[in-house]
Amino acid sequence: MIQPTQKSAIGKAHGKLILVGEHAVVYGMPAIALPFPLIEVTSTVEEIPETIRFACEYYDGPLSMVPKKMLGIAACINETLKFLKKPANGLLIRLTSTIPLGRGLGSSAAVAVAIVKSLFAFYGQNAKQSELMSLVHIAETHAHGNPSGVDMFATASEVPIWFQKEKKIATIKMGAPLHLVVADSGRIGDTHAAVNSVRENYQSNPIKTEESLNQLQEITYEARTALSLGDTKLLGSLLNLAQDVLMVLGVSDAGINGLVDAARKAGALGSKLTGGGRGGCVIALAKNPAHAKSLENHFIKAGASKTWNFTLGNIN
Repeated sequence: MIQPTQKSAIGKAHGKLILVGEHAVVYGMPAIALPFPLIEVTSTVEEIPETIRFACEYYDGPLSMVPKKMLGIAACINETLKFLKKPANGLLIRLTSTIPLGRGLGSSAAVAVAIVKSLFAFYGQNAKQSELMSLVHIAETHAHGNPSGVDMFATASEVPIWFQKEKKIATIKMGAPLHLVVADSGRIGDTHAAVNSVRENYQSNPIKTEESLNQLQEITYEARTALSLGDTKLLGSLLNLAQDVLMVLGVSDAGINGLVDAARKAGALGSKLTGGGRGGCVIALAKNPAHAKSLENHFIKAGASKTWNFTLGNIN
């Protein structure tokens, strides 16, 4: 067994939720993303007398021999060391994560953010936001081909963000706390198929598809206003409208719809899928913390495999 020395450093990143605007963001429209602090990735870097070793739940061995699905992580690590002007050897990088894979919660982006932060910390440096995003983008490109970028910004932000591709990221000041519930359908979301489906619809029926995407854009602008004003009832109704449009786009499915219906019948202010859809997770906006706990129970009865509830923003 390799015995690390005492020198070590850690980097962390949390999960993310798309409040509204998913899929439209692919077409250059805005989206609002929230931090999901209950789930996170931790990367620990330690000094060892060998080459670089990478250890996580799915692999433990030399970085140069990681499975194909982890090549983006390897590229991100190598480019980060190159940026820091440090040799690519003598490191043990351990990764632990509580973010479920394939649920649209930003797992791959959080992994890269945590790793880059930990490597900078190990060498006594703080990454500027532009440096962090540039290096994380390497891993995200391997994972998603042509990522919008919303995941990597959201997993590195402690507050809601307004994201629009190739435009400056803006933070959103909340007018009131949000009592949120997240329910896992227990199924890996097929983001790639969902994105392709919307693209095919755009090609076969551009007028109808563009109308739906424009509706999502309008909802996103209204949601930003509701979020800033603290108008949670309006925000909830906008989440419901967004779900209706996402259903028209064909990115929801029976399982997701069932969870959304359960939340609405239990009095949620609003509920919708979050992320790519066709599996993955559902979010619901509750009236207060006690209501959020009640919604969790309704989600479980409706078939959710796991739920979380938390309050985003200060209650005072």
